Amino acid sequence: MAYKHILAAVDLSEEADRVLTEAKRVADDHGAKLSVVTVVKPLTQVYGGLDMAAYTQATVNFEREAQLQAKEQLIELAAKYGVAADSVHAVIGGPSPQIVEAAKDQGADLMVIGSHGKHGLGLLLGSTANGVLHHAECDVLTIRMKS
Repeated sequence: MAYKHILAAVDLSEEADRVLTEAKRVADDHGAKLSVVTVVKPLTQVYGGLDMAAYTQATVNFEREAQLQAKEQLIELAAKYGVAADSVHAVIGGPSPQIVEAAKDQGADLMVIGSHGKHGLGLLLGSTANGVLHHAECDVLTIRMKS
């Protein structure tokens, strides 16, 4: 089976290069389009338990700014792998559902994601990779990250 559109999901850490290197290799092997996505967690997810209602406008502004900065960083990183700016996406939300949704929206037939789980079910995949794997409607290639 030849893949036509590959979506690499990265978290803008130093491990992103490893995921993008593999995604680029597979895309080149298949003559496929390569897109990239990163997910910015909402403040309510990062600071669970805090009442953010009083800070709604500030929260929205902060999340939007974080999303714009993440996209700028991702555009710069993705350019090293020949990915055009219009194929770079930064979204706000929970990582697993947003990555799966991005794959659907982009029409990806393969997702490439790193795994860095350390314990429990995470020992096998990591919570984000595990969530993506169990909800994806396309193939998923996980890249094992050294811990």
